[in-house]
Amino acid sequence: MQMTEAKRGMVTPEMDAVAKAEGKPVEFLLRGIAAGRLIIPRNVGRENVSVQGIGEGLRTKINANIGTSPDYANIDEEIEKAKIAVRYGADTVMDLSIGGDIDDARRRILRAVNVPVGTVPIYQAGIEVSKRGDIVGMSSDDIFNAIRRHAEDGVDFVTVHCGVTKVAIEALRRSGRLLEVVSRGGSFLAAWIIHNDEENPLYKEFDYLLELAREFDLTLSLGDGMRPGCLADASDVAQFQELLTLGELVERAWAKDVQVMVEGPGHLPLDHIEVNVRIEKEICKGAPFYVLGPIVTDIAPGYDNVTSGIGGALSAAFGADFLCVVTPSEHLALPTVDDVKEGVIAARIAAHAADIVKLGEQASRLDSEMAKARASLNWEKQFKLAIDPEKARRLHRGGLSKEEPCSMCGRYCPIKLLAQFMKKPEPSRTRCW
Repeated sequence: MQMTEAKRGMVTPEMDAVAKAEGKPVEFLLRGIAAGRLIIPRNVGRENVSVQGIGEGLRTKINANIGTSPDYANIDEEIEKAKIAVRYGADTVMDLSIGGDIDDARRRILRAVNVPVGTVPIYQAGIEVSKRGDIVGMSSDDIFNAIRRHAEDGVDFVTVHCGVTKVAIEALRRSGRLLEVVSRGGSFLAAWIIHNDEENPLYKEFDYLLELAREFDLTLSLGDGMRPGCLADASDVAQFQELLTLGELVERAWAKDVQVMVEGPGHLPLDHIEVNVRIEKEICKGAPFYVLGPIVTDIAPGYDNVTSGIGGALSAAFGADFLCVVTPSEHLALPTVDDVKEGVIAARIAAHAADIVKLGEQASRLDSEMAKARASLNWEKQFKLAIDPEKARRLHRGGLSKEEPCSMCGRYCPIKLLAQFMKKPEPSRTRCW
């Protein structure tokens, strides 16, 4: 139990590993985990995991979503996506499978990658119930049994939409949203609450959820079931009503030594981002903030890796800790392997750009190295430092110039041209009277 041990002042192997990877004193990890501002998602039953620290003062982490759909359930391809995501910089992977053999997909993905793996168990609970009736026929046992099954398999963190409550549904009705609920898990529970006229079991039985989480040291990711799905719905009463509930649940989780993070909004205009991050950090007492995007314009389908990269960089610069990868296929289709790669690279760039702001020289060291390599026209060093070395090398080799400079400027390269004169002594000057 990371939080229990931190409160006792005991350093776990995971804390020590994260401290070394982040270049931080282990005491920094101890204080942060004890206070809930840092987490290390790691199921006690899972071995050979490259642990990651998420939260205040650490490098911004990124998560890549993969998973089967009802229309296309090729588990081998999802495993390839997971491996590609990790190769290009994903710190964690989430399996969102809703098609084919969901148990098999999860277990194979857990074996295929050595990073923390998350899931959304309500998906499987709802889908299995729908095979014999309707999603709204789920019982409390169906939901919690799915969470236990995922935890027993070794999943390190789970998204649980505990803030989708009766009060949140009433706020949604008052909000006049264009897109009412775009979260899949949020829609399952919203429909369940409305149909059964009962409170969300994940909220009503939150203490039982905490017991289950403690058993496996399962990190809870408090889902944003009421996140805005378009700019017109951003920062509305439904979104913030859910956030107020999550703030309450964060403190209840900490009281039971359960690690927790809070998920954030999906679509926000640029001028809403800073205030959303600051409000979340205030209401949730500094708990790690996990954001999907945010996507900053609704009119760029096919380029939402870019729209979310813009929003993610700003969010992380203002204090968000964990970015969810958004691929070019967002809103359009199940992503391909190449889509996952493009999404991961965009999120990695966004996270790094934010870390230059948050961590200063610690993060910008590689940028300085890249500048030196460019100054010396050292192409091999530039390729080595690049986030995507293969693409950088391919684009350079595809140029027209065969000289040292690239084909943009050719022999008029400003770096090469000025270097010839900077090495010469200054011309002698005569004084004019």
